[in-house]
Amino acid sequence: MSFTSIVKNEVSKLVSDKVENISELSAILRNSSNINDNIKITTENASVARHIFSLLKETYGIIAKITVRRGYNYNKKYIYILEINHKIKFIIESLNLDRDIPNEYLISDDKTTRAYLKGLFLACGSINDPKKSRYHLEFFVNSETYAKYISNLLNQFSLKSKYLKRDNKYMIYIKEAEKIGDFLRIINAINALFYYEDIRIYRDHKNMTNRLNNCEQANVDKAISSAMDQLKDIELIESISGLELLSEKEQIVAIYRQKYKESTLQELSEIISLETGINITKSGIYHRLKKIKDLANKIRNKKSD
Repeated sequence: MSFTSIVKNEVSKLVSDKVENISELSAILRNSSNINDNIKITTENASVARHIFSLLKETYGIIAKITVRRGYNYNKKYIYILEINHKIKFIIESLNLDRDIPNEYLISDDKTTRAYLKGLFLACGSINDPKKSRYHLEFFVNSETYAKYISNLLNQFSLKSKYLKRDNKYMIYIKEAEKIGDFLRIINAINALFYYEDIRIYRDHKNMTNRLNNCEQANVDKAISSAMDQLKDIELIESISGLELLSEKEQIVAIYRQKYKESTLQELSEIISLETGINITKSGIYHRLKKIKDLANKIRNKKSD
């Protein structure tokens, strides 16, 4: 079962009051129904179909006719069709199905707005399983005006949604993991939220560990590369006149660098301090190696001239 189905199964079992039911039904029918002489609502989720059936019965006293058939797509999922043959005009008007943008009373407060977004997700929403792929939540709607309206509605909750045209429809989407978790909280999908957050925290921790390991490896590679350059500088000076061109302190550093080729500056300072009794810091090592490098560069420049 997909993560989208898990979320829809959970959300479709939630109990709401009549005002919320109307807001939710408005979003569901606006995005999953076909209106002619009757109203036909189509869904691939059995739990959602039962939920819509209950909403229609409780809100309008209507017993919708349910038809189940095999889909024509590659996995041949069952498709559930709910058919409404009574109170068509009343339902269309009360749920604002004849308008691009619903009336304010359908989203008059925080509770009804959340109910509307819940219905929207049940009708046309999908969310990637955080364990299997990138973070992504999307809704497909029919018009740009409505897409902009939904995006603004989502952004009232600071979800950072955007929309774009996709074929002959419009996709509203959210990509930030934290914001997707917030959406699950908004529609009260608590069990799905716990699963989602557990996976998100695990993935974030794993990614951070990988970044730290990569950073540590990069530092090691950088230290080895620097050590190799320092050895070349020392070898060049040594080929000219031994190490006589260096001061006594610089000679000590040069000798120990040749002896401990892959040691970091910190390790080199500790080794010299331990073996010679001369206290020298990492900074002291760096400055002496810099003087050695400057001398080696002068020799190179002189040779090129």
